Amino acid sequence: MPRGPAKKKTEDTGHQSLESKLWATANKLRGHLDAADYKHVVLGLIFLKYISDRFAHERATWLWI
Repeated sequence: MPRGPAKKKTEDTGHQSLESKLWATANKLRGHLDAADYKHVVLGLIFLKYISDRFAHERATWLWI
């Protein structure tokens, strides 16, 4: 007879507490911004990370030529 999902290992418990700490820290850093407005901040950071990675890749490509 099939059972429900298997119980997670004990090491996942530490991960969950870390995740909850990260969420709490993000909420504290967000400050007075509404959650809907916070997406603009996050999307900007994701864009900057993409541009940074792309620049590093292109620079590495040009250095080998």
